[in-house]
Amino acid sequence: MSADLGLQTYVVNLKRRQDRRERITRQLPAELTVEFTSDWDGPFDGAALDGEVLRALGVGLFPWRIESNNPWWNRTLKYGEVGCTLSHLACWKRGLETDAPLFMIVEDDVRLVDGFLPRLLEGIEAVRENGEIGLTYLARCPMEPDQLAWPGFVRPGFSYCTWGYLLDRETARQLVDAQVEMAVIPVDEFLPAMYLDHPRPDVRTRFPRRIEALAFAPPLLADPSDELSDSDTETSADAWVLT
Repeated sequence: MSADLGLQTYVVNLKRRQDRRERITRQLPAELTVEFTSDWDGPFDGAALDGEVLRALGVGLFPWRIESNNPWWNRTLKYGEVGCTLSHLACWKRGLETDAPLFMIVEDDVRLVDGFLPRLLEGIEAVRENGEIGLTYLARCPMEPDQLAWPGFVRPGFSYCTWGYLLDRETARQLVDAQVEMAVIPVDEFLPAMYLDHPRPDVRTRFPRRIEALAFAPPLLADPSDELSDSDTETSADAWVLT
C-alpha cells in the first residue's frame, strides 16, 4: 500500500533508545517501508556531542539565547536539540537519495491514533486532490490560530513539536537548501520559519519562508507527553562550538 503511494517512512531514534524503537515498531503498520536513524552513523545523540565534535563536522550554531518572555528563547541551545535537528536533516537528505515522491518522518515517542493508516492514506489523497503535500503535519502543538484549508486540514499558524509530518520531494529539497546545519536552531522552530514569517526577526532573516504547510485536523498522532517524560533534549547539556 505504501509502495503504491511512493511513501518512505523515517523514524527519528537514538541508538541507545532501543526501548523506544521497540515500542514504536509495535505500532507502525506493516505496510509501511521504514528506516530508523539509529541504523545510520551521524552526530544525532546530544549525549555524544560537544564543541570539538561540532567544529570538526563543520556544524554551526545560531546565536539562540535572547532576552524574551518565551522560555524556549530565553535559554541556551541544548546539544540534544542540535542532535535532533541534525537527525531530521539526515531524514530529508536520505529521502532525496531515493526515488520516493513522498516521505513521512516520525519521532520515536509518538503514539499512533486508532485507524492511523487508513486515515493517513485518505488524507494524502485528499491533499493531492486539492493541492500539494508540501509540509503536512501529522500532529503538532499549535501556538496561534490556524486557518481552515478544507475538511480535515488546516493551514497551521506557528506551531511547536515535530512529532510527525509528511514532505514531498520539492519541499524536502527546500529544507535541505536552507542549510540549517550552518546555523542550527531547534527543528520545531526551523519548520515554522520555513512556512511563515518567524516571530523572531533574527531567525526570520536567517531562515526566510520558502514552503507551504498543512496540518491534519484532527491529528493522526497523540501527544506523547502524558506517557513519556524522559526527554533526551531537555536533559542534555548546553551547546557550544569552539572558536
